[in-house]
Order: sequence, then C-alpha cells, then structure tokens
Amino acid sequence: MTASASGRGTLGRDAAQIVLSSRPVSWINTAFPFAAAYLLSTREIDATLVIGALYFLIPYNLAMYGINDVFDYASDLANPRKGGIEGALLAPRVHRATLWAAAATNVPFLVYLVIVGDPASWLWLAVSVFAVIAYSAPVLRFKERPFLDSVTSSTHFVSPAVVGLALANADVSPGVVVTLVAFFLWGMAAHAFGAVQDIGPDREAGISSIATVIGARATVRLALALWTVAGAAMLITPWPGPLAAILAVPYLVNAAPFANVSDGTAATTNRAWRRFMALNYVAGFLATMILIVAWVS
Repeated sequence: MTASASGRGTLGRDAAQIVLSSRPVSWINTAFPFAAAYLLSTREIDATLVIGALYFLIPYNLAMYGINDVFDYASDLANPRKGGIEGALLAPRVHRATLWAAAATNVPFLVYLVIVGDPASWLWLAVSVFAVIAYSAPVLRFKERPFLDSVTSSTHFVSPAVVGLALANADVSPGVVVTLVAFFLWGMAAHAFGAVQDIGPDREAGISSIATVIGARATVRLALALWTVAGAAMLITPWPGPLAAILAVPYLVNAAPFANVSDGTAATTNRAWRRFMALNYVAGFLATMILIVAWVS
C-alpha cells in the first residue's frame, strides 16, 4: 500500500469516526420536533423547513455529541458503552477536526436561520445552541451539574420545536404550551434514566450527575414519575393530543422493572436503555400518525 493510499485510508477512518460521533441513530430525535412544529404551523413545505430540518438532523447533532465526545474522552475510556452505537470513542488525533467540523457545518445553517428569523426565533436558536455547547464544554460543563444536566439535555430536544414555532410565527395556544411541557418532562426522564447506567464509570471519573447524586433507585423512580406526568399532561390537550398520552406507556413498561435497582447493579439498566433507543423509533412513528390526524382535522 502506498503512502498516499494509507493516508486516504486514515482520513476515511477519521471521517467515519467524526460522523459516528454525531450519533446517526439519534438524528431524527432533533430534526423531527423542528419539522413537525414548523410544518403544522405553516402548513407548507418551503426552504426554511428543509434547511432547518437538515440543520437539526446532522450539524446540530455533530455539535452536540461531537463536543461531548471530545471533552469526555478521558472518562469515556473507562466506559464500556462507548465505541459504538451508544457513543463514539474519538481518537485524540481527530478531536480538533471534530470541533472544526462542528463549527464549519453549523455556521452556514445558523446564518440562514438568523436571516429568515426575527428576534423571537433568534432568542430560541441562541438558547438551543448555548445548551448544546454548555452541556459538555469546559468551564460550563452543565452535564456535571446535577439536575441542570437533565434540564439541559431536555432542552436539546425541545428547543428545536420551539425554534420551529418561532420561525413559523405560530400562535402559541395553551395546548401547545402543555405539549411542550410534556415533551420537556419526557426529555428530563430520558436523560435521568440514561444516566443511571453510567453511575459506576462517572463516579470513578469524578463526574457528578443527577444519578450519582441521588442514586440509581431514586433516579429511576424520578424518571418514571416524569414520564407519568408527561403522559397525563397530554390528556388535557386538544384532540388529537390525548392520543399521545399512550406514548408514555412503553417507556414506563421498559423502565419499571428497574425501580428497585441499586447503585451496584445500575449498569444492568443498559438493557432497558438499548430498548429505549428502539422505542424512540416506535414512538416517532406513532407521533407521526397523530400529526397526520392533526393535519387532516
């Protein structure tokens, strides 16, 4: 193999690592809220819908997870979950390239969204981007601030929907507010439950989280409570919103068996976490069906 071929091979592997760091399996989790909120508000497919959805599909996730993988590298080395679908283990040689790739892919989209937006959408876009950076970046490191970690993580997924509403100049009714609150509680539950499996590695690395502070059992029970309230909240939204209440049930069924998990057995919740990632696709499909009902109603 020639030196140039070897170089291309290394470049290809590095590029694959950077793409993997963006968690392709989770791309839809941020693009869908934006697209759904914007489309239901405007009732039309336009350039802003397409460009915004593309932004929240790939560049946004590259920034969110890429920054995380760069600055969590030391602790990720001790985490058996890292190095695959649940998170890349980025080689140090691609750390700088990952940060540059995140900046280079985000800036053009953000410029467009600012140009077509107004002060309200600028504010929410700023909140969204700040939450992405603040979660993992040095000094801020919201991921190491218990409870704020779950709040920030949920903001990652709810803020794209709010940006979509703001760009569409949507009328924010009480039903929309309740739906966003329910989504936010769902996001907090998801983060808290996901943190349980990492209690061991996080404590060894000296990383604080909601789970390391209140313990595995309390965290799982908190997640169950948040999912329950999120589902119940949807029952008071206008039709077809109440149909979405059923979406909380699979998550409750998935996590409930771990309601008595101990800190020592916290890693066993990884089984439920893997099912959780699959459940997101099922819930996404059902949410799409509900949105179709809303569209034709």
